[in-house]
Amino acid sequence: MININEVAETNKMIREENLDVRTITIGISLLDCIDADLDTVCKNVYNKILKVAGNLVSVGKEIERDYCIPIVNKRISVTPIAMIGAAACKCPEDYVRLAHTLDDAAKAVGVNFIGGYSALVSKGMTTQDEYLIRSIPQALAETEYVCSSVNLGSTRTGINMDAVRLMGHIVKETASLTADRGSIGAAKLVVFCNAPDDNPFMAGAFHGVTEADAVINVGVSGPGVVKRALEEVRGEDFEVLCETIKKTAFKITRVGQLVAKTASDKLNIPFGIIDLSLAPTPAMGDSVADILHEIGVEYAGAPGTTAALALLNDQVKKGGIMASSYVGGLSGAFIPVSEDQGMIDAVNAGALTIEKLEAMTCVCSVGLDMIAVPGDVSESTISGIIADEMAIGMINQKTTAVRLIPAIGKKVGDVLEFGGLLGKAPVMPVNPFSCENMIQRTGRIPAPVHSFKN
Repeated sequence: MININEVAETNKMIREENLDVRTITIGISLLDCIDADLDTVCKNVYNKILKVAGNLVSVGKEIERDYCIPIVNKRISVTPIAMIGAAACKCPEDYVRLAHTLDDAAKAVGVNFIGGYSALVSKGMTTQDEYLIRSIPQALAETEYVCSSVNLGSTRTGINMDAVRLMGHIVKETASLTADRGSIGAAKLVVFCNAPDDNPFMAGAFHGVTEADAVINVGVSGPGVVKRALEEVRGEDFEVLCETIKKTAFKITRVGQLVAKTASDKLNIPFGIIDLSLAPTPAMGDSVADILHEIGVEYAGAPGTTAALALLNDQVKKGGIMASSYVGGLSGAFIPVSEDQGMIDAVNAGALTIEKLEAMTCVCSVGLDMIAVPGDVSESTISGIIADEMAIGMINQKTTAVRLIPAIGKKVGDVLEFGGLLGKAPVMPVNPFSCENMIQRTGRIPAPVHSFKN
């Protein structure tokens, strides 16, 4: 049982160390909204979201008030829209209508984002999947709250290279259509390998088809809390270091567990999972890179960084998993460049490159996240970077992702400003050599041998 004394123990973390619950996300199944008539689908989707999530924001504020725990975001994830619109959508523009419906529903409920404008194409694309994917640039340019994701590969199925090639074009076009707003559309678009069904974090959240009709998923955070705890054991051996991270992750996750159970009770929606990821923000002292510095590397990206991140990720999971019976989502440490001031400092110091970030993704929660690249980057280079990251996920049986932002009109050394939680991103150089001939091949990269476990 959780009691209020456990919350009292975290007061200092909240006041001084940027501890927060990053998001309460309601996952909503829209399978019962399917119809052959698009007007009916849009009406069903809008009404279902308002019915299930209408009280989410007010309940979130009530929990904040009662427990003095900041809840930064209230969000919604839905069943991948490629499935929901399959019977009614006859062209990409039909899917854009559904995107507007999602946006209108999110606005009416008052949430920060709605995720699930998504397609799952790890083995192949249906016609409707391709329609949705081709609609993404227009959909994200014309909406405010909608987030999009595409799962391109898995350990079981391999990597759909036709979809990888297509996504290079889609990412570039999405950035171009929102160039007047800092290419913000690309910041709301992520591609995955081994995407989880219960991720509460944007832009990759969607409600998996194996999930219940509605669930509450909570994402906790707290890099600043871990950093402060490690300051107290500076110079100690690795055993002390690991124990400190585990104990701190346990406390952070218990806060999330309390919020999740309370929200579940108040909304009468089953509790799904706690995602115990360390998700940084642009705020000073709320940085995963600063934790790596405290472990002992001068900057993120210095020799030893990947080992330090592996240690951090593992100990966070070991500590958090004891605090909740239902840990899921991504869970570990995020390394988004634009959202982490320490990562930005490392880029500006010349310590951190895209290639080093790629190496770090072998051991962190997700992948290449919120990275700005020059606006003239080729579509094939984007696809090549995506393919590399998908391969890491496929071979290592883990979730990996790419959220690249081609900064239209900007070059290396410029800064892309987003504001808020998305922060700002220094434009990073990419490898200038071509992978065009590889990307133009059709088909898919086969699943690795260790995928055959039946």
